[in-house]
Amino acid sequence: MDLLDWVLLVARVVIVFFALLIVVMVLIWFERKVVADMQTRVGPMRAGPRGVLITLADGVKLFFKEGITPTNADRPVYAIAPILAMFPAFLAFAVIPFGTHVHVFGRDVPFQLADINIGILWVLAMASPNVYGIVLAGWSSGSNYPLLGSVRSSAQMISYEVGMGLSLVAVLMYSGHLSMTAIVDQQAGVFHLLGLGWLPFPRWNFVPQFPAFVVYLICSLAETNRPPFDLAEAETELVAGFHTEYSGIKFAMFYLGEYVNTVTVAAIAVTLFLGGWRGPAYPAVIHWFWPLLWFLLKLVLVMYVYVLIRATLPRMRYDRLMSFGWKVLIPFGLVWVLATGAVVVLPEVYGRRAVLVGAAAILGTVLLVSSLPALFTAGKKEQVRS
Repeated sequence: MDLLDWVLLVARVVIVFFALLIVVMVLIWFERKVVADMQTRVGPMRAGPRGVLITLADGVKLFFKEGITPTNADRPVYAIAPILAMFPAFLAFAVIPFGTHVHVFGRDVPFQLADINIGILWVLAMASPNVYGIVLAGWSSGSNYPLLGSVRSSAQMISYEVGMGLSLVAVLMYSGHLSMTAIVDQQAGVFHLLGLGWLPFPRWNFVPQFPAFVVYLICSLAETNRPPFDLAEAETELVAGFHTEYSGIKFAMFYLGEYVNTVTVAAIAVTLFLGGWRGPAYPAVIHWFWPLLWFLLKLVLVMYVYVLIRATLPRMRYDRLMSFGWKVLIPFGLVWVLATGAVVVLPEVYGRRAVLVGAAAILGTVLLVSSLPALFTAGKKEQVRS
């Protein structure tokens, strides 16, 4: 790489960094407006037209607000924790392709910071340090409420990270790639649902990997501590959870890290399940703009689902939260990984027709066996009534 390549790389990093900050500002305003509309309220209106600058106003207020450090706090760890909670989300976004490329100074500059061949592993690696930031924040605050919130959050994030990993394993088994760019390329074109020539559908992993998509969405909500999985910040029990003793710019870093992480997990969902930047045919004029537009539209759709869930579902009880993760999502993820492996490997060995017949036979047997207890129970109930 020569000097120009390094300059273009630094420029991309700076642009993506500030673009993520702008997306986070829009997301916070968008979330407040959508929730207010669902609750028949107006929402923020004062700062900027229709309140679009409310997030900027909050950031300025927190930046100039006095930061108070508790007396019993471990000061070095207390200061490092917000940084550990914020930057991994930025680093995870580095492998996500959000467009094609643009021609600048005789070079093709891709809309991706780093196209590495282990993109999914990089995403999982960057998801882990968030736990350290939260645990260290609660432990270093010198108070019981933040400590309880950090313990809750660490157990929750580790548990649901296993389910998220299983959903990603199913996708990489189906696509045969670890690279995010290769997975997007594998979703190019269309296929016909049920063999009907008049019903084309995009070749997105959303269709064949729909169970993995649902598991990923649920686990991503738990990973980002969003409702209904925000037990680490339950104000009725823990005041504000692991960041109770933080204020000013340090609290803003936690807040920013949570929403950047939300944007990142939504972008990963778009890349792995919804075709990434690929969309309907677009004009050749400004060829780089349309893929970027499709990516942003899909990103807004996924984040709208997150906001919809937040405004709809009540907070879970903590024991049910952990039970749901370990007893439902993880076993289901393991079964789906096995099913995906069978779908990928068996047709190559026995042929597609034999696999379909065998799957139909197994499904019919399972349905028959599962219905037998209900039939015997119904007969006993009729005898009791008579």
